[in-house]
Amino acid sequence: MREALDLAWQGRALASPNPMVGAVLVRDGEVVGRGFHTYAGMQHAEVIALAQAGGKARGATLYLNLEPCAHQGRTPPCTGALIRAGVARVVAPLEDPNPLVAGQGFRQLRHAGVEVELDSAFAAEAEKLNEPFLHFMRTGRPLVTLKTAITLDGKISAPDDNRGWITSERARAHVQELRHDHDAILTGIGTVLADDCLLTDRTGLPRCRPLLRIVLDSQLRLPLDSKMVRSAAGDVLVVSTSAASPERRASIEARGVPVLVFDGPGGRSDLRAVVDWLARQRYLSLMIEAGSKINWTALESGAVDRIFFYYGAKILGGLEALPLAGGIGRRRRSDAIRIHRTTIHPIPPDEFALEGYLDVHRDY
Repeated sequence: MREALDLAWQGRALASPNPMVGAVLVRDGEVVGRGFHTYAGMQHAEVIALAQAGGKARGATLYLNLEPCAHQGRTPPCTGALIRAGVARVVAPLEDPNPLVAGQGFRQLRHAGVEVELDSAFAAEAEKLNEPFLHFMRTGRPLVTLKTAITLDGKISAPDDNRGWITSERARAHVQELRHDHDAILTGIGTVLADDCLLTDRTGLPRCRPLLRIVLDSQLRLPLDSKMVRSAAGDVLVVSTSAASPERRASIEARGVPVLVFDGPGGRSDLRAVVDWLARQRYLSLMIEAGSKINWTALESGAVDRIFFYYGAKILGGLEALPLAGGIGRRRRSDAIRIHRTTIHPIPPDEFALEGYLDVHRDY
């Protein structure tokens, strides 16, 4: 099972919108077949392992990190291939919450006489591996992560001069890894105007589809000569409002950057509508890297599922330096937004990242 999980990880950023799956076939104590899934490669991990094993698959045990599919999609169901190959036993830690599977794969195998074992010892690790996919299948919406770099006193921006970085090069490399694990990334026009950012995945690692870069820009102030526009290659999207200039929209779209109109509260672009649109396009995960106002909008609207805050060992102080989340905020301590299941990720020598999850009882 450890090898199956490691194999699944090789599908990182290559399997979406499918889950990452690794498969290991074992007969008489010997590994006879291995496979992992990538979306472009079409074939599922189980089928690749079966092809490698050939006749040795008969009577073998299959270890994989997720229940085999039992429905016809781009490829035939894996359960049928396993049954035809004569696999005797299947061991997996998780049932697939996809409504097209949802235990049906295990039931088909058992009905055909294949022994099925749920390996609960690896369930938590298997859940974390495919967190965006599992979240998408259970909720119908992408996993939304709010990421920011922050000083120890909760500031993300100084009032006069923001040259330099809050966090170290090592922490920023960690952020690139986090970007690589996401399907889409979102920021606001204020961040683009201030930083002329690219928001690209700079890990250099392969992806099955480019990181979709989204800019919330209610008045379409995005400069046509910005790095974002100049680098667009079907991977930049602007979200605006009906109040924006049609001529300005035409100019941006002429540069190959589509503009969507989602009117939200207060004349601003609607972030929740963006999340719903991403769900319809089968984007499994969205990372928000924005400024103080959008951070608060994201938190207050219930759009955020997870936070990832990178803390630099610095203090800005003062009342003018921008906090992590601006807006009106919560007026009473008892109403504070609560974070659960927190994990500290050390970034030596002096930094760390805090990962955590928001309340699960939200109505969004």
